[in-house]
Amino acid sequence: MELTNIILEKEGKIAIVTINRPKALNALNSETLKEINYVIDEVEKDEEILAVVLTGAGEKAFVAGADISEMKEMSTVQGRKFGILGNQVFRRLENLEKPVIAALNGFTLGGGCELAMACDIRIASTKTKVGQPEVGLGITPGFGGTQRLARIVGLGMAKELIYTGKIIGADEAFRIGLVNKVVAPETLLTEAKALANIIAAQAPIAVSLCKAAINKGMQTDIDTALSYESEVFGECFSTEDQKEGMTAFVEKREKNFKNR
Repeated sequence: MELTNIILEKEGKIAIVTINRPKALNALNSETLKEINYVIDEVEKDEEILAVVLTGAGEKAFVAGADISEMKEMSTVQGRKFGILGNQVFRRLENLEKPVIAALNGFTLGGGCELAMACDIRIASTKTKVGQPEVGLGITPGFGGTQRLARIVGLGMAKELIYTGKIIGADEAFRIGLVNKVVAPETLLTEAKALANIIAAQAPIAVSLCKAAINKGMQTDIDTALSYESEVFGECFSTEDQKEGMTAFVEKREKNFKNR
């Protein structure tokens, strides 16, 4: 597939994925969503990639939302199909075995906020503005916003943000737990890459199983979640990386994980 709206780059063990529609503030149209889906395929099958950084092109926006010019004339059926497409792609991103860090470099609104929430970790620049302003356009969040926001910041705060369409700054997003960290714009990508490289230096199978256990646990009761944790914990002991990690610790030497 020829990518026109997404840039995929590799730097060592990490991938940098950039939404590249700066003139449209990186708004998500159907074509862009399909390209994200394709990039997920590419990242998934590349065994050299162990972590991902997702960002937006330009200095103004991570993703300013779904593309209103495409949505404004949609029928009920078309709107539902567009919502299903976005949800399917974002769910694939959320379930990707490799951790994804969102580097939020400006407007992170509507579909952009939903895309960021499908990532594992969010780092914002001081210029970042975050929100789900869909009600001001006569629609609901359609790419997971009504579900993920409440899981991340709590029910009351999510309802306030969604019902009012309020847009908040990076510091407030940090205060409510929507972003992990706020940094200067000029250091955003460097910070995101540094974190990705720290994650990529760990045992990859263990990291992916941690992600699976956390995600699964958030969707079920504590007893089922703990049972699943025990399963993945035990599974780690069948890997070469577990032997390497513990042997290196005992021998007081550097680890050399093989993703096996």
